[in-house]
Amino acid sequence: MAATAQNSACDLILFGTKGDLARRKLLPAMYQLEKANLFCVDSRIIGVARDELSTEEYTELVLTNLNKFLKEPLDNEVWQRLQKKLTYVQLDLTNEQDYQKLADVTNCNKRVPVSYFATPPSLFGAICKGLASAGLATGSARVVLEKPIGHDLASSKIINDQVAEFYDESQIYRIDHYLGKETVLNLLALRFANAIFASNWDHNSIDHVQITVAEEVGVEGRWSYYDDAGQMRDMVQNHLLQVLTLIAMEPPARLDADSIRDEKLKVLKALRKIDLSNIQEKTVRGQYASGFVAGKAAPGYLEEDGARLNSRTETFVAIKVDIDNWRWAGVPFYLRTGKRMASKLSEVVISFKPQPHNIFHATYSHLPANKLIIRLQPDEGVEIQVLNKIPGLGETMRLQESKLDLSFDETFKSQRIADAYERLLLEAMLGNQYLFVRRDEVEHAWRWIDGILDAWKINNEPPKSYQAGSWGPVAAISLLARDDRNWEE
Repeated sequence: MAATAQNSACDLILFGTKGDLARRKLLPAMYQLEKANLFCVDSRIIGVARDELSTEEYTELVLTNLNKFLKEPLDNEVWQRLQKKLTYVQLDLTNEQDYQKLADVTNCNKRVPVSYFATPPSLFGAICKGLASAGLATGSARVVLEKPIGHDLASSKIINDQVAEFYDESQIYRIDHYLGKETVLNLLALRFANAIFASNWDHNSIDHVQITVAEEVGVEGRWSYYDDAGQMRDMVQNHLLQVLTLIAMEPPARLDADSIRDEKLKVLKALRKIDLSNIQEKTVRGQYASGFVAGKAAPGYLEEDGARLNSRTETFVAIKVDIDNWRWAGVPFYLRTGKRMASKLSEVVISFKPQPHNIFHATYSHLPANKLIIRLQPDEGVEIQVLNKIPGLGETMRLQESKLDLSFDETFKSQRIADAYERLLLEAMLGNQYLFVRRDEVEHAWRWIDGILDAWKINNEPPKSYQAGSWGPVAAISLLARDDRNWEE
């Protein structure tokens, strides 16, 4: 479906509109959609929070945040159009009667209500009940749920049950913002639109796969929240597993929501269990100590503001993942993610099997494997590492590792790379679910993650220390070294 300003009008109801996510990501995303003429002219943006504010005061607050968080100067013409769409409603999210205020400013006959929950998941049930009481849960109404959906499988079921009491699965849009990234979406195009990859995407051609999501930042003042979650729940359960499923899935029958999500689910079901019997050989958990990141001193995790000195929460995770199906038999997937690491980096590295016979042994004793590197951030793009002959005269043919580099910034200079939240907001307003996570995906991911968390708890080993500004604990290197492999860095 082509996205234009003539798309169906929406009442976009933003719960938690004064929160960090809304200020940094959602409001700038709405501005960019308005700038691109992708908001229907009759659409409305309704900010919801507990504070007493007039719509004029809310408009000023939105303007302040746009000036602070936009990466470009504010276009006054775009702002004039956007501010006309803004309305503010003050309500207590736990008071069912308060939701009548929303019913008074929405029009379900003319606009589709799309409610975005940028709130703690513990409030999802109460918000859904309130929306239903105000008549905003029927027909084409939609709800967009921010992660995390629970703390484990049991709690995720409780939250999903609370939402499902009032909304059908076809109305529920569970966000994982990695699925909105341009380079993550490009995985589908790379795999299924190019025969060179489609016919070589299995255990016959691929040696192993690495997925790395590294962050330079620490807990950024969220120590209490983060200590309750840890890197496994915060990053692996959603972002890394979603990227893994897109790499490993079978070709879907069609490019629609359920066809894609059916194939992703099959991958999650095929993940080999990690439990107490293999936890030490399959996983590494770490916690950063003080060090230097980007040349600046960085405190250790236990030295951050509000830290509890006996915390064993992991800030780094590395996992060797096996997928038990025909396509990936014998091909390990190595996952790695952590805070306070050497650089900010999100990428996928597909290492192909080396040539079985080397005719260049006289000058190149060992032919390195070809690699497909998909850079998710920063410098989004795709890189293929190959061997080329070095130009020159003489009898000896000398080889050199080279790369074919598709940088999105360089190749698509005239095209602005949209932020993930812009795409996800647009797709939710259009009613397209293919970039959102289905309930059974969430629950199978939690089922696998819970096995690891339970084994760590029983094993009772503290996380291994690593210096801030490094690539994690030494044990993470050993995880690959045991298989005669190395991390791509």
